[in-house]
Amino acid sequence: MIKTTLQKSTLACAIASVFIGQAYANQQEQLIERTAAKTTQQAETQPAPEKIVVTGSRLKRDSFSVATPLVTMDKAEIQDSGLGSLSEILVEGFPSISEGSSNTNSQSSVQNTGLSTIDLRDLGTNRTLTLIDGRRVVSNSYSGNYVSLSTIPTGMVDRVEIISGGASATYGSDAVAGVVNIITQSDKEGTEVKARAGATTEGGSEEFTIDFNHGRTFADSNDYMYFSATYDRQLGLSYFDRDRAAIETDYRYNTSEMCNQMNTENGYQCIRDISQSDWRDRSDGTLGGVFLENSRNETQFWYDESGLRNDWAGNEEKYGVHTAQWEALKIPEDRFASALKFDYEFSNDTQGYFQVQYAQNNSENVKSPEDEYESAYALVLDPETGAPSRVRPGYIPIDNPYVPQEILDANPYKDRIYWDRRFAEVGEIINDNKRTTIRTWAGLQGTTFNDQWDWDVSVGYGKFKQKQKRYNELNTFNVANALNAEFAADGSIQCADAQARAEGCAPLNLFGIGSISPESADYIRANPTITTDIEQINVLGYVAGDLYELPAGMITAAFGGEYRRDSQKVATSKEQQYGGITFNVVPSFEGAVEVYEAFGEAAIPLIKDAPGVKSLTAEVSARFADYSWSNTGIVGSYKLGFIYEPIEGYAVRANYARAQRAPTITELVSPPRGDYDSFDDLCDGVTATSTNPGHDNCRKEPSIAAVIAAEGEFLDGNNSYSPNAGNEELKEETADTYTLGVTMAPSFIDGLQLAVDYYDIQITDAIAQIDNEDIIRQCYDSSAPWGSDNRFCNDITRDAEGNIIEIMQRSFNLDELRTRGYDIAAAYTFDLNKYGTLKFKADMTHVIEHSKTFATNDGMQTNEYSGQLDYGIFTNRAAMSLAWNYEGMRVRWSTKFRGSMIDSQSRADDYQEAILANNERCSAGEASCIANPEALAYQDISSYTTHNLSASYTFDLNQNSDMRVYGGINNVFDNLGPFVLGGRGNFASAYGGGIGRFVYMGAEVRF
Repeated sequence: MIKTTLQKSTLACAIASVFIGQAYANQQEQLIERTAAKTTQQAETQPAPEKIVVTGSRLKRDSFSVATPLVTMDKAEIQDSGLGSLSEILVEGFPSISEGSSNTNSQSSVQNTGLSTIDLRDLGTNRTLTLIDGRRVVSNSYSGNYVSLSTIPTGMVDRVEIISGGASATYGSDAVAGVVNIITQSDKEGTEVKARAGATTEGGSEEFTIDFNHGRTFADSNDYMYFSATYDRQLGLSYFDRDRAAIETDYRYNTSEMCNQMNTENGYQCIRDISQSDWRDRSDGTLGGVFLENSRNETQFWYDESGLRNDWAGNEEKYGVHTAQWEALKIPEDRFASALKFDYEFSNDTQGYFQVQYAQNNSENVKSPEDEYESAYALVLDPETGAPSRVRPGYIPIDNPYVPQEILDANPYKDRIYWDRRFAEVGEIINDNKRTTIRTWAGLQGTTFNDQWDWDVSVGYGKFKQKQKRYNELNTFNVANALNAEFAADGSIQCADAQARAEGCAPLNLFGIGSISPESADYIRANPTITTDIEQINVLGYVAGDLYELPAGMITAAFGGEYRRDSQKVATSKEQQYGGITFNVVPSFEGAVEVYEAFGEAAIPLIKDAPGVKSLTAEVSARFADYSWSNTGIVGSYKLGFIYEPIEGYAVRANYARAQRAPTITELVSPPRGDYDSFDDLCDGVTATSTNPGHDNCRKEPSIAAVIAAEGEFLDGNNSYSPNAGNEELKEETADTYTLGVTMAPSFIDGLQLAVDYYDIQITDAIAQIDNEDIIRQCYDSSAPWGSDNRFCNDITRDAEGNIIEIMQRSFNLDELRTRGYDIAAAYTFDLNKYGTLKFKADMTHVIEHSKTFATNDGMQTNEYSGQLDYGIFTNRAAMSLAWNYEGMRVRWSTKFRGSMIDSQSRADDYQEAILANNERCSAGEASCIANPEALAYQDISSYTTHNLSASYTFDLNQNSDMRVYGGINNVFDNLGPFVLGGRGNFASAYGGGIGRFVYMGAEVRF
């Protein structure tokens, strides 16, 4: 595999070399960014710390002298990452950023497979506003305001700025956790061709990228043009690429023996008494079918390659199928992204600008063939009334002509042919997503009032289209029709229903590997589609300049307005919209929202060069928005910040911000959309006499009571189905954000900068959903009576066998989300004189609290999520890098740290209950007392550290061109992360998803 990668890298260098040609003799710097205050000639000639203009703000500042904490990543850091995905680069480099949707965590997503989004402060992608050059852009998902970073060509990115904390006063709705601003190239000239290839040392996850960039200014003018295009192919990572993925795990903690257990061919056994090779996690979805699988049938049958066998009973973990083999650890993706920007100077006072971006992203997630059984209910919605019902394939009729005589001779219980089978003849399920994104904007900017004020007016348009096709699902109606077969008059086998025959029904033979005919496979196959269209229109205008001069300096201000219209339409095929198939029901729906906004901001110098005060500056901003939603009226956001500098190089910064997030179109108007989220049924294990919390109410469920009467105990067999539904009563979220920090740049250590910032974000009326297990608990184990008067019970649906087949996930304005903690940032540049320079950078985030509070039947309940892998929220995260630059060579060593955490709080709670119960048994002197109960296995996860090494060297090819060759190793020591129960392949996406050590090489030619 590494040999293949090296071959690809050699080819990449050759491809890049082909484009060597004449270079531009000189590269002219062109300043595109506009500022409010004009810089005097004296200031231009005096040396000063570098300032960064954050696009969208009129205030010039850097990350260590701004009221709102800001961190940046430059082009060199992006290049040295060796990664093709911008979102992966940001997650690696910034501890405050987590992955949103990625190719290692979206395998089960209906809509977002293949997206590449980020999540600031773990408050959700919807609360992270992603901008391009300070502008809002169209969303890449109907699930929310998700901007997929894979739609931006790599070569177009100059740097990334991240503003932490509420920024709605500056940028509008959604900037609750903060803003990620992707800033594009504005002054680069010449042509660049770059090629990169990489793969993991264990095999899999191959990547190949080609970039083409060209920028130029035009003769005798300041007009500027830049074009960038990226093609990137990621081949993904499969189950068979990692040995750990083949380890079968079906875990539980036995509260009687007080030991950790794994399922085996002989049932659950304590892990201490078995070896890993004994572990089993098998399914009865075999390729040839399992028949009469019911406790009332002593003889149960199945097919393997040799034919019909009668030894299935009790042997599922011996002969069954490990379903995980069909799960991709990383989804493959192809993407092409391009962008063109143009700046034109009409006169000394007026300039025009234009930018258009186009992206095509294709991802294909191949999954297991459908595994179906006789009681696999599919949701059906009435096309006229929308009333829900269900359909299932049903038992194979006893007189079905395909039923083997040996099975009939076994005297099936109630003359029913129970069955379970994986439909390989229909084909593997393929979730194919094709996304097209177009973003464009154009505007004019200039000066007025004797060049004292700048003005800017622009219009933007974005369109996103997603075509999703789901291949090889099953039409449950047709499966039921095809199972109802009979002999025709000529002795052939046909579907018994004449209407079904007229509609093309072909009889279905489930008995044996390969027994389903092509005609039958075609008849029962369903290929549902979802087509999403999202559009955004944006008009923005502002003026900025010097307002009034105070003794401490000039007040600079900006005022403006913005109009935006977002619309979306989700159109689904008939079977997708009304159900009756083995895929989630996704109804068609559409909606639009308009918002008019007015905003202003100012920087006010209060004191300058006074005793004990070198400078004291206030920053204020406000924005008012009028939304078209009836429940969201005038929304006000504002911010007040201070920067106090007592002496040169030391500053205290404080900031308070009120931010809002308006509900999205989907959150408001979406009908129930199918989704699957795992949960544990509190009623699991209930018997006629069990005393576990909530079991008294569980026994009131008629279906559970019937199971107890027939079998003595109810065992959880839920299908994890948990559809999401909108709520027209939603209103906007409101967040109060507080930050307080200090920055230091001591003069006695030249080149050192330090910053420590505390943050506290409190979101009231937060739009969120209540966890499934909390819904179950509030129904069965709260002070409110069980039944239809309990609103939580109304969201739970059980089948005739007592299993939960649906928990409705509705969006509510919950009482509060809160996260607080602190960030530490450090940067140090050391001049090695003739040996170059060393640059050190470190960022660290510590989470003190990350909680959700909501109303229950027993009052307010607060759940804490920090330090739990279930929610992916690390208490401690850090990133560090050390770069050495010497002439044309750059070497960078970087380290990523993730602190320790626990796997699951619910497992911990259940364990503590078991410990208390065992202690009571021991205190009572009962024989069932376990003197030394085992601790939970795989619960405590130690810290995780990875190291990356990159190197590059740039050399001249001739007078007008140069070449940069580079390579590196990510995750040098191949740390695959902890063994995670329930994780895909026993990995977790938060720890790299099993990718491991990644080696890459590439070359870049500039001329």
